[in-house]
Amino acid sequence: MSTALVTGPTAGIGHAFAHALAARGHDVVLVARDEERLEQVAAELRDQHGVGTEVLVADLTDREQLATVEARLAAGVDVLVNNAGFGLKGRFLEHGLEREQAQLDVLVVAVMRLLHAALGPMVERGSGQVVNVSSVAGFFPRGSYSAAKAYVTKLSEWAHAEYAPAGVQVMAMCPGFVRTEFHQRMDVSQSSAPRLLWLEAGDVVAEALHDLHAGKAVCIPSLRYKAIVAGSRLVPGVVKQRAQVLGRK
Repeated sequence: MSTALVTGPTAGIGHAFAHALAARGHDVVLVARDEERLEQVAAELRDQHGVGTEVLVADLTDREQLATVEARLAAGVDVLVNNAGFGLKGRFLEHGLEREQAQLDVLVVAVMRLLHAALGPMVERGSGQVVNVSSVAGFFPRGSYSAAKAYVTKLSEWAHAEYAPAGVQVMAMCPGFVRTEFHQRMDVSQSSAPRLLWLEAGDVVAEALHDLHAGKAVCIPSLRYKAIVAGSRLVPGVVKQRAQVLGRK
């Protein structure tokens, strides 16, 4: 039986990934801070899909707790989904430095370290798949969140090229607005973006898994976001940045 490890599986995209992978027959290792919710998801997966589950309670901003997840990956998994999220509402100077550091720890440091831990056994075995959940935000200059997601996308593109010949597939999944708890936790209303731009987590994950098996390095779910990203590449960076600033006034 193959095994998938998913970070941030208690809601939203991570929850959808956990169910989709379990439906495909993977045992699932679930990683998050909230043990009660992790156990609830584990029970769901066992009851609905009949797979084995393992719960790892870990705060990815804590280096010692992160190391326990790294050790589990070093023991070997077939699929890694780096999904754990972190977002801050407001502008850069409105956030305390420690909050910015915590965001960086989750979105960049944890992604890099968990990818590193997973790749060794995968390359040695000659097979494995990694999905790093990035964001359409990474294609636009808008604060440290966008910068972090740009890192995730570029790291994934490089790892895809580097390790595909060894049988390991690495892909960045770059969604736009998705109906999850993520925006609710930041107190951001869904009215902040047009209804057309909001996607469903299940649809996003289905497209991501399709693109992963198709061997793509980057997945941008939905035609509307593919068009937005394609259009952004035709606009000079300084113009995009100015548009973002005007949009906040």
